[in-house]
Amino acid sequence: MMSDSDTIYSANSQVSEEYLLLLLSDANLPTGSFVASSGLESYIKHGFTSIATSTSSPFVIPSGNSSTTESSSTPQIPHLVRLTINFVRDSLHSYSHSSLPFIRCVHETLDQGKGGATGERKEAVLKEITDLDNLYEIMTLNHVSRRASKAQGVALLTLFSKGFARPAWIPSSIPASDSPQHSGSEALVEELKLLIRKGLSPGHLPVCWGVLTSSLGLGIEKSQRLHLFLHARALLSASIRLNTIGPYAAQQLLLHVVGQLVDDSMGRCAHLRVPIEKISHGANTKFHEEMMEEHADGPANTWPLGEILAGRHDLQHSRIFNS
Repeated sequence: MMSDSDTIYSANSQVSEEYLLLLLSDANLPTGSFVASSGLESYIKHGFTSIATSTSSPFVIPSGNSSTTESSSTPQIPHLVRLTINFVRDSLHSYSHSSLPFIRCVHETLDQGKGGATGERKEAVLKEITDLDNLYEIMTLNHVSRRASKAQGVALLTLFSKGFARPAWIPSSIPASDSPQHSGSEALVEELKLLIRKGLSPGHLPVCWGVLTSSLGLGIEKSQRLHLFLHARALLSASIRLNTIGPYAAQQLLLHVVGQLVDDSMGRCAHLRVPIEKISHGANTKFHEEMMEEHADGPANTWPLGEILAGRHDLQHSRIFNS
């Protein structure tokens, strides 16, 4: 006869990627995204929602090599919904170009260091991650985005240590339900957190997201796709609180629009990577600028207006978001 404890611990020895996706997509995870609007609040406060959209300019949703265009026979999209979609589209386009290469390279770096990485190899993995982190710091052009990215990045590492750690009350005789690489990554995450506290690494969101998802055993492309979806969902959540769209409209956009936008961004940027083999050869800003000019398939920022608006966030007389 099974005891209560046997019933509690009779879990699979391996957590599936599908279950990890469910866990990581939980809106209640303490990651700090709830207080970030990624420039949307500044966009609204600077009057862009009062600009009339041209009826001659059709609404286009990217979808692979084809486009879905609003025809004259279809009902007109409400003004604020159209502007929200445009903001999400432009923000996703720029953020995917800047973040996905870093997520991919962090995954590749940690994958190379798995399987009992100790000593020199472990130090090399940490150095590559901190180099990537410092490069993202240089590429983030305004202080508001840097502040929000670092706050959410550190929150992800804390989530890994406290939220996804094996509870002490589970008997050691019970097989672990996490992935094999999870336990080996705990020490690396703790060392990375220590480097961040010492100011040797900024702890930016894409880098820490890559560390989190790789340590949990989530694949690169699933990690990238989920990251973009969460970015878009956070924008729609902020839009609801800013009263530009309602909760039902936000759900409609998530189902009928955001998926296509995420797919388009993945198609454009999922393969991009940072030329990490050259990063360690120089640590100054000039070197990184020259290095990135040589690699057109690397990270980039594609929306200058978004950067300007995000940088002006702190100049608002009143605000409800930190970014």
